[in-house]
Amino acid sequence: MWLPQLHAHMKGSYCILIYLPRDVHVKVGALGKILFHKGVYAYVGSAQGGLEARIGRHLRVSKKKRWHIDHLLSKAEVFSVVTVPSDDKSVECQISRALLSCEGASAPVPRFGSSDCGCASHLIHFGDVDPEMVAEDVARQVTMLQCIYPEKTRD
Repeated sequence: MWLPQLHAHMKGSYCILIYLPRDVHVKVGALGKILFHKGVYAYVGSAQGGLEARIGRHLRVSKKKRWHIDHLLSKAEVFSVVTVPSDDKSVECQISRALLSCEGASAPVPRFGSSDCGCASHLIHFGDVDPEMVAEDVARQVTMLQCIYPEKTRD
């Protein structure tokens, strides 16, 4: 799995790319029991307290299930992480919208990871497709956004 080099306390948004090897029912907090279909997912979040700590927490196996994604990660495999350093929390929503516009993308669980904003979902399902192809599409979408919304965080 490729992980970006991060500076301690760097703020920003991130996209965790996940592969779910089979259909599975998962209880996700207040959202209830949800059927997640096999395939590739992207979860978009933000870490205004530091990308390194937030992503590290998501990747740990043993943790208290605090966020929606914690429940799904217990059943799935993370294969890549993309980061966007920025002081602007809205970049998280911009990334989600950009990924939802990709061919074959859908928001399988309304309000997943987006209970604090107006987005349809911050979990995007791409279907049972090649994970590397999705990783390339995600990187392309994020790169295009970075050209439009340049980094604001400075070390």
